[in-house]
Amino acid sequence: MLDTTVPTFHLAELQEGLHQDEFRSCLKNKGVFYLTGSSLSEADQKSAKDVVVDFFEHGTEEAKRAVTSPVPTIRRGFTGLESESTAQITNTGTYSDYSMCYSMGTADNVFPTEDFERIWTHYFDRMYDATREAARQVLKATGTEPEGGVESFVNCEPLLRFRYFPEVPAHRSAEEEPLRMAPHYDLSTVTVIQQTPCPNGFVSLQCEVGGTFVDLPAKPDAVLVFCGAVATLVTGGQVKAPKHHVAAPGRDRIAGSSRTSSVFFLRPDSDFTFSVPLARQCGFDISLDGDTATFKDWIQGNYVNIRRKSEA
Repeated sequence: MLDTTVPTFHLAELQEGLHQDEFRSCLKNKGVFYLTGSSLSEADQKSAKDVVVDFFEHGTEEAKRAVTSPVPTIRRGFTGLESESTAQITNTGTYSDYSMCYSMGTADNVFPTEDFERIWTHYFDRMYDATREAARQVLKATGTEPEGGVESFVNCEPLLRFRYFPEVPAHRSAEEEPLRMAPHYDLSTVTVIQQTPCPNGFVSLQCEVGGTFVDLPAKPDAVLVFCGAVATLVTGGQVKAPKHHVAAPGRDRIAGSSRTSSVFFLRPDSDFTFSVPLARQCGFDISLDGDTATFKDWIQGNYVNIRRKSEA
């Protein structure tokens, strides 16, 4: 029986080649781990969190419209509360994500102020550095040398999404709708998450390990790393891309159950080519024809950013 404990690794020790058997076992069977020593600071996250939460709470509707992308497949700028549905994207339901978002990448970004842009650009760069290093360790442990080399592969098309999960209303409590966000695996090489805990102690983020969903609480001085579907494919199936979801609190735990999550997706370049039969063999939902496809084909065809409604 698989131990459902999510392990913690220290980056410097992985870089030195320590704990490689344990690390490979974790990658193969769980695909999720905590990472310490990544150089990402809580101060960096706090600065980025404070400025965006202030915008969520105090920005005018006009200011929010000005930084909302009119194209539903483009993840940039502001996305309002319940405007997205992971359940809809993954064909597992129609309920909304009970969160609001701000997103940025390496280009085509929109920001409400210059101060916001400065703080977020700094945080993006810090997250990008840490996430690339996590990906390097995954590739090294599995003996994977992507076409073009590791450095070319990890210098790619990343995406930072900051999610704010406010306290749910009664009709979105666990008794009525168990999830704030539906189960899904990430279309990334790796995803690095800095999360803040719910003030009341409720653990909202959960991951499937050994056939059951286990809690993934925020841990001081540690980031959480999910391996994504791209890691599975580029390593020839040596890495698991685990499903994870965001649970809703019960009615008696709604007060104090808000949380935030800085989510950095290390995605490959759009022309990354993979085996469609391998993707199906690994259990990924893919409807593309042919023996091979590109990441652009996949993300546009199977996992676009579906908006539930247009923002007023």
